[in-house]
Amino acid sequence: MKIINPQKCVVFFDFDNTISTCDVFDSMLPVFSRDDLWVSLEKEWEQGKIGSHKCLKDQMKGMVITKAQLDKYLSAIRLDAYFTKLVKELSLKGIKVVILSDNFDYILKRIFCGHGIKNLKIYSNKLKFSGSRIIPEFPYRNKKCDICAHCKTKNLLANVSRDSIIIYVGDGRSDICPSRYADIVFAKDSLLRHFKENGFTCLAYKSLKDVYTYFKRSFA
Repeated sequence: MKIINPQKCVVFFDFDNTISTCDVFDSMLPVFSRDDLWVSLEKEWEQGKIGSHKCLKDQMKGMVITKAQLDKYLSAIRLDAYFTKLVKELSLKGIKVVILSDNFDYILKRIFCGHGIKNLKIYSNKLKFSGSRIIPEFPYRNKKCDICAHCKTKNLLANVSRDSIIIYVGDGRSDICPSRYADIVFAKDSLLRHFKENGFTCLAYKSLKDVYTYFKRSFA
């Protein structure tokens, strides 16, 4: 699809394994969980027996971590090397950027701040601290759907108009539903497999360098 008017574009990014180089919350589980219950919960989620709301909520019950410990851990999280360049390129073209994540607001904002990235529009689950416990909140959950803790589709649709060109960049199960509304989808990993298995059109990418190159060529 040729983009004629970049100012009509809205680019939606998943966070874990898309902007970040790992699944941040999953990487925390073996480090801060007091038992192995998180492993069976993860398997049930992978098999589709439970949704991410139950999985995240119950996994978090087994974690012991203070705010200071979390801050220290998050300071080592790496982002895709091209994310900052990509956001700058989109900003120069007047393109709206929105982050949609099934992770938690404190985690995302802390990581972005550590990389000098500010003023991004972020929709995610929320996090509170109580001593050595972290307490999740799910303000964007669709109670009629058990698949995701955060209904990304709802927040995607709230940020576009009828003539918007919707571009989605993601990798996982929580990206399947919102990506159906996109005009252009960049996909990898399980999202890419879903598109291929169902005969849907998408652009495969390995890193955000591929997405950056696409936009540079589109507006050259």
